[in-house]
Amino acid sequence: MSLSTAVLRAAGPSPSPSPSESTGTPAVPSFQDAQERASNAAGWVEENWSTWLAIGLRVLLIVVIAAVLRAVVRRAITKLIDRMNRTVGAVDGTALGGLLVNAERRRQRSQAIGSVLRSMASFLILGTAALMVLGTFQINLAPLLASAGVAGVAIGFGARNLVTDFLSGVFMILEDQYGVGDTIDAGVASGEVIEVGLRVTKLRGDNGEIWYVRNGEVKRIGNLSQGWSTAGVDVTVRSDEDLDKVRETIGAVAERMSKEEPWNEMLWGPIEVLGLDSVLLDSMVVRVSAKTMPGKSLTVERELRWRIKRAFDAADIPIVGGATVPVDAPAAPDPTAGVAAPSAYASTASPQSVAASPIPPPSTAK
Repeated sequence: MSLSTAVLRAAGPSPSPSPSESTGTPAVPSFQDAQERASNAAGWVEENWSTWLAIGLRVLLIVVIAAVLRAVVRRAITKLIDRMNRTVGAVDGTALGGLLVNAERRRQRSQAIGSVLRSMASFLILGTAALMVLGTFQINLAPLLASAGVAGVAIGFGARNLVTDFLSGVFMILEDQYGVGDTIDAGVASGEVIEVGLRVTKLRGDNGEIWYVRNGEVKRIGNLSQGWSTAGVDVTVRSDEDLDKVRETIGAVAERMSKEEPWNEMLWGPIEVLGLDSVLLDSMVVRVSAKTMPGKSLTVERELRWRIKRAFDAADIPIVGGATVPVDAPAAPDPTAGVAAPSAYASTASPQSVAASPIPPPSTAK
């Protein structure tokens, strides 16, 4: 709509058509009519300019406050995340606490938390500002809010799995249940965490496969990389073996292994012989355990088995497994050894028996 049209409408109702207009000939307005219309338009603008100015200033103030508040909140969140992302020397003042700090894990966790907080802050601030601007223009917000509520409920029912995944991912990150580099058992899959997202967590399996696990499907988490791990080795020996000799041999292996690189860094405690785990008729199981660095229990177990086997061979201590067979037991006699082979002379009708029978003497009767 042009300015002239607005002025004409503001001036009031148009005069009745003149005879020239009824005949189709355009009428030329007089100077007095134009002056009257201009006066009416100026009066209308003069009456409403204060309202327009108030509305414009109110909208400008709302927009400025929302922009400033959003910038301040985002800056505060960024500073908070930067403080969380700083590398600390120790968690509780011990060397063990310092070893538990994973820079990549802290960085990704802090970035995810910062992204979620900034998005939520921007949504709340800008959404509130938009509603306040609409209210300034005297727009009834009740139907709009009702429609938004119905649409939100419909979207919530349709995308409930997505919402569940998102909320589960947020709480997993906030609670620091696991991070990049951790080895976890998520129930549906297990492996090393290579990426943590708000909806999906990526795991690298033992065979190199990548598992995409939805956060909403994870009901329980077993983190194998937090705190420390336990390496356990079961050694099976004969039931008549000297237990003191077995303990001394394993103790020598443990002392030598705990002083060598890199096992002295992986071992966070002494290698202990816990005792007999089970005793059978022909064997007994000796339990050996050690506290190790997180994720290094399998490596320590393999090396410990290797060293114990070599030490037992040198000490002439056999390692058995399952049911054992005595080495010195005599072989059972063959039941058919005393039975003679069948002979052809057993049958009187055989050619061999006929040939071997004696020749009868000649008869002397006349």
